[in-house]
Amino acid sequence: MTLGPAGVSDAEESVYRHLMTVGQASAEDVASHTGLSPAEAAAVLDALAAKGLASHTDMVPRHFRATPPDVALLPRLKQNADALDVARAEVTNLLQTYRDTMRRRDASELIEVITGAEALRQHLRQIQASAQHEMLWFCKAQYVAMPSGSNDSEYEALGRGVHYRVLYEKAFFDDEGAVDNVVTGMRAGEVARAVPHLPLRLAIADRAIAVCPLVPGGPQGNPDEPTAALLRDSSLLAALIALFERYWEDAVPLAIDASGTVAGTDGVGGPDPLSAFDRRLLALLVVGVTDKAMATQLGLSRRTVQRHIQRLMELAGAGTRMQLAWQAARRGWL
Repeated sequence: MTLGPAGVSDAEESVYRHLMTVGQASAEDVASHTGLSPAEAAAVLDALAAKGLASHTDMVPRHFRATPPDVALLPRLKQNADALDVARAEVTNLLQTYRDTMRRRDASELIEVITGAEALRQHLRQIQASAQHEMLWFCKAQYVAMPSGSNDSEYEALGRGVHYRVLYEKAFFDDEGAVDNVVTGMRAGEVARAVPHLPLRLAIADRAIAVCPLVPGGPQGNPDEPTAALLRDSSLLAALIALFERYWEDAVPLAIDASGTVAGTDGVGGPDPLSAFDRRLLALLVVGVTDKAMATQLGLSRRTVQRHIQRLMELAGAGTRMQLAWQAARRGWL
């Protein structure tokens, strides 16, 4: 029998199918065709009527007629499906509660130790494959487990819409092929910046899980195999995210020109990108002159002034004019 998910027993289904074929029948009729006793047939027919799968006449003996399946069964299946969805959501909540409790009682639920370059590579690929929104990276010089240009998982993730923000330290670009690989990544959608030095290697997926090497190792480090930590949602992970954001705020955005040359790789800015006009515009912006007043002083339209300011914001990697002013002061543009 197949109607169990709708709350119909095998005996009820058998009688319901019989009613469908004969149009209507009494308990005696059902008993004679199904092998049930008259009392059993009457009980099953009453159960079908109670569940809305059959109706009966008032005459004696009562004759029962099957309710059409779309009226009798589909609503019951939908109710059961809705109940299953609610139960599934509740199981998810219970699982989260369990994990939160285990995190407090068992450190292994928060930190998993990864030993060996191959295991480290595998975990880095896995967290990128499972990322849905964002990857954050600290890339130091001299690889430990994943040589520059070998991270194909990044391009797959970028292809499905994952946002990559990558911080490189200055010495990273001394590695063979590093500049070309960064150019390839940026052209694929990676947003990259540089700083003079990074304190550690780091990869964070969706702000929920991170991989952070603990002991130097690999081809260019300690001859022993590298040891890393896989960190899940915790105060330690929150601290690493804050560390990334702090370095990101101070970093210099990398820019690629038409020839494929990357500017900003020293982490303190490349050759002076500003003209005398840019500096005058920045000076007026910093002291609070309005767009209309700047346009008048510079002999331009207000829209042209706004377009120049937007270009400077993009050059500085600033999201607001206040950030532009801060970056201009930091880089000595004023």
